[in-house]
Amino acid sequence: MTLTVNMIHEAAGLLRAAQTERAPITPLTERYPGLDVAGAYAIQQVNLSRRLSTGRTLVGHKIGLTSAPMQTLLGVDEPDFGYILDDMVLADGCVTPAAGFCAPRVEPEVAFLLRAPLRGPGVTVADVRAATEAVAVALEIVDSRIADWKLTLPDTVADNASSGAVVLGDWTPYGDALDLAGAQASLQLNEAEIDSGVGSAVMGDPAAAVAWLANALAPFGTEIAPGQFIMSGSFTTAAFVHPGDTATATISGLGTVSLSFA
Repeated sequence: MTLTVNMIHEAAGLLRAAQTERAPITPLTERYPGLDVAGAYAIQQVNLSRRLSTGRTLVGHKIGLTSAPMQTLLGVDEPDFGYILDDMVLADGCVTPAAGFCAPRVEPEVAFLLRAPLRGPGVTVADVRAATEAVAVALEIVDSRIADWKLTLPDTVADNASSGAVVLGDWTPYGDALDLAGAQASLQLNEAEIDSGVGSAVMGDPAAAVAWLANALAPFGTEIAPGQFIMSGSFTTAAFVHPGDTATATISGLGTVSLSFA
């Protein structure tokens, strides 16, 4: 059984309340056994439209579950995507309340800033390179409004691909000399390295993940607009964070960003 329009709006309301109240809920796939990925994206779009109607601005997109470590961590076998609004972007080096999230984790990524639109189908890595103005090291806070991170692919898709917030580093011009597939990433928590990885873990090349997103958005009639950025997916697994922690992401050739939790 597929979800009705009323069910989709009801599920979106449950996720909205869970985020507002910082009170995770049981998996939507348990509440709605008919929930599939298409229905999950419909739920995601309901909450995006609601946020935009309150004056928020769409500034970026995120790709999740692009690497084997993250797919293994959550037990899924394909990427997903979500949206990033203006109030989800945090300053490098800032302090943010851990209580503002349900169960936050952090991961290192490369962000792509577009100077030209990308619209699928048929977008290639070469198209991404031509459309990209600059790239930056980024630290993403992923968060799940599903209790204990016990979720399936439809659960995380509905929950805006488990988006929380992002920290962006300085933008670096994107040229042929910048080998993102070979870039090395380090994720540190309180100055101790938690994990490391290379850019090729992200679908072979982070730019390939961006191409995947542009093509995945095509059925929705959506393009990635100039001036928007894309979080291309984690180089490593994700680490839980708690009050008092400082998380740091470093990617070779791009630099370092950090964030502390109060």
